[in-house]
Amino acid sequence: MIEEPGRVIALEDGAVWVETLRKSTCSSCSANAGCGQGLMDKLGVGRNRGLVRALSDLQLQVGDSVVVGVHEDLLLRGAFLVYLWPLLCLFAAAVLAQWLGLSEPLVILFGLAGLALAWLVVRWRSRRTADDPALQPVVVRALLVGTV
Repeated sequence: MIEEPGRVIALEDGAVWVETLRKSTCSSCSANAGCGQGLMDKLGVGRNRGLVRALSDLQLQVGDSVVVGVHEDLLLRGAFLVYLWPLLCLFAAAVLAQWLGLSEPLVILFGLAGLALAWLVVRWRSRRTADDPALQPVVVRALLVGTV
């Protein structure tokens, strides 16, 4: 399980809204001195706070420190669906158009149509599974005050 500490900012029935601090690993990277992202991190631009709705059966209050967790397989499946699936559809549609002997502009249009189709599938799937409790982040545990 991938875990991230945060602070409860709002309560819902069976869930909480948690504010997390997005961290960067730029300080430990060997290319930190010559990297634009490292410079942005030093300036504080990369330090954004994220809001996460996490399921919880714990008795929590606003301001409590908690640890939010997501299963690794959910993250991998989500990354496949959002990043790899559209690329595969784009290439498959372009290869199909090429195999059919269509001209280059049509091959490009087929590729874009494959990308659009993949986007529709991702959108449909995300709407269908948005309320599935098995796919939601969960509060793993509450932390003692001052341990975040």
